[in-house]
Amino acid sequence: MADRVLVTGISGYLGGHVALQLLAAGFIVRGSVRDLQKSAKVRQTLAAAGADVSRLEFVALDLMSDKGWPEAMQGVRYLQHVASPFVTSMPADKMELIRPAVEGTRRALEAAFAARTPGTSVERVVLTSSMAAVVYGHDKARTQPFSAADWTNLEGRGVNAYIESKALAEKAAWEVADRHGRRKDLAVVNPGAILGPLLDDDPGTSVALVQRLMNGTVPAAPNIAFTITDVRDVAALHLAAMLKPEAGGNRFPVGNGNYPIMKIGEMLRAAFPQYARKLPRFQAPDWLVRLIGIFDKDVRSNLGELGVTKRLDPSDALKLLGRPFIAVEDTVTETARSLVAHKLV
Repeated sequence: MADRVLVTGISGYLGGHVALQLLAAGFIVRGSVRDLQKSAKVRQTLAAAGADVSRLEFVALDLMSDKGWPEAMQGVRYLQHVASPFVTSMPADKMELIRPAVEGTRRALEAAFAARTPGTSVERVVLTSSMAAVVYGHDKARTQPFSAADWTNLEGRGVNAYIESKALAEKAAWEVADRHGRRKDLAVVNPGAILGPLLDDDPGTSVALVQRLMNGTVPAAPNIAFTITDVRDVAALHLAAMLKPEAGGNRFPVGNGNYPIMKIGEMLRAAFPQYARKLPRFQAPDWLVRLIGIFDKDVRSNLGELGVTKRLDPSDALKLLGRPFIAVEDTVTETARSLVAHKLV
């Protein structure tokens, strides 16, 4: 009989891609949603992407509630903990982000590492963290790439609520694993900005950047660079981290290079000339971006990124994946193509 994998956050962008690859690999997927009414849409979405949804089942779980977690682990061999809040505009109360991220991670891992009794033995947990837990709060002049050995300095400059939530949630995961003597049964994936094809009509948070560029709401590009990762690569890394023994006890920062917003716009212009007039035509000076940030909450939340390039060392992730990353030009193009297909631009 096929092994069962619990995927938290299956209705999200990355969670859907992780589930799609698990189903393609022959696993039984138990997806968690906060409201079971969402399950019909998830099933329809994955079926439209070619998945065999006869091996798909659902449970209702909430990151802020203990209800249902022990039952959700019954018969589960692997846990993919993908669910976590992700926004671009920071809330007035940072705990709105931090509390569900940290408490949800603790709740998921405690349930997975509960006493080994028949039907409750989870062998490997894969946690979706972020490069946000690795690269922030350090000297802006640093040129050395960040690796798995690096951690975000929460006392440093430019650390917002989202960054803090990801760093604290990952630290909580390692603490739980260590307390249970299960460090080798945890693996963590730390991706940069995730782009790539959408599975449904929800652009989520990261793909919204490309959507805004194509909709003409970014007439001038701020001097901000993103470490881009393809959602299909990140999903494949989740599977590899789940199945390969050497992944246990390790973190895997993953990014396929740094690309300024202006460069992303140029890729889109070359692939979609019909959108050329809506794409940014020049790079905005930093003083103008800071001025706009007074009125635009999204811009204000990212002012600390102006002119800063954070490089990741993805060598461990490449080794685990066993193949090159998907080319960034293809990632950006496929992102845009799916936005057009779903009539989101």
